[in-house]
Amino acid sequence: MDLLDVIEWQDVSGNEIVHRWPTYGPGTIRLGAQLTVRESQVAVFFRDGKALDVLGPGRHTLETANIPLLQRLINLPFGGETPFQAEIYFVNMRTFTGLKWGTPSPIIFRDAELSMVRLGANGAYTCRVGDPQLFVNEVVGTENRYDTESVVDWLRDFIVARFQVALGEQLRTVLDLPLQMESIAAAAQTRLAEDFRNYGLELVDFLVTSITPPEEVMKLIDERAGMEAVGDTRRYLQFQTAQAIGDMPSAGGGGSDAVATGVGMGAGVAMGAAMAGAMKDAMSSPSSAEAEAKCPAGHPVPAGAKFCPQCGAALAGGFCAECGRPLPTGAKFCPECGKAVS
Repeated sequence: MDLLDVIEWQDVSGNEIVHRWPTYGPGTIRLGAQLTVRESQVAVFFRDGKALDVLGPGRHTLETANIPLLQRLINLPFGGETPFQAEIYFVNMRTFTGLKWGTPSPIIFRDAELSMVRLGANGAYTCRVGDPQLFVNEVVGTENRYDTESVVDWLRDFIVARFQVALGEQLRTVLDLPLQMESIAAAAQTRLAEDFRNYGLELVDFLVTSITPPEEVMKLIDERAGMEAVGDTRRYLQFQTAQAIGDMPSAGGGGSDAVATGVGMGAGVAMGAAMAGAMKDAMSSPSSAEAEAKCPAGHPVPAGAKFCPQCGAALAGGFCAECGRPLPTGAKFCPECGKAVS
């Protein structure tokens, strides 16, 4: 195996967090070889599976004076000229931005206004390696490289679990989402910071970009908002009727404009009559006069009748033919509307 006098690494992809030298197995190093560590890097030096030292940016001569533990682990029968085997893990210490996260499946949320709803969420976060030796030992292991894609895949389960807890603590109903997005993100970041530290990482920023209910829930929210905006159901029915009648001229579909307009107007007349009847039913209610037009036995009696059509009972004063009010015995004019009694 060739002996190397200069050991270094440059990340050309911009996504590598850890790079192992050599790629596989131990590397053969001569005492006195040069190890170059660039800015935003550190090198974790391993011998026989044990981390001996963490070397910062600069040019390092690999000798027992710089790495004292080498004195115990290698033999020096040839005055320090003998090679030894070791591994070096270069750790990228720069801040990695724009890392994405998202819920792989909808989260079940108990909503105070809408009962149980399913929510999907996604966002982004920024992190960096805080403890390179801990990160290599706990996460990277013996892999020859570790990139941001590996980190995103591995951290997703942590993020989703902590996000669900923060969501349940901070949010009462999805109707309050615009006001609670920042507090949900802050609560999730606080919980995640400890998880990141346990593996040698530092969570710099955590963002929740969207929390989205499914389409059917959004439809219910829109309908509820529309009803609350309308307020008066009677006016809402009037508006719907006018809007439907206004759309009728286009109901004829294809063909010439004249034919389409004629068919649309025909449909509009029929629909308008039907909807007007429905609106009349919705807006009207039995008058108190009609409710009072009953014979002594309780049977309903037509306005102006002098005898009950069901039991034949005589009605004392009859009812006003104009407004249907009961008439006192011998009355010549209706006390309600002033109509002359025939």
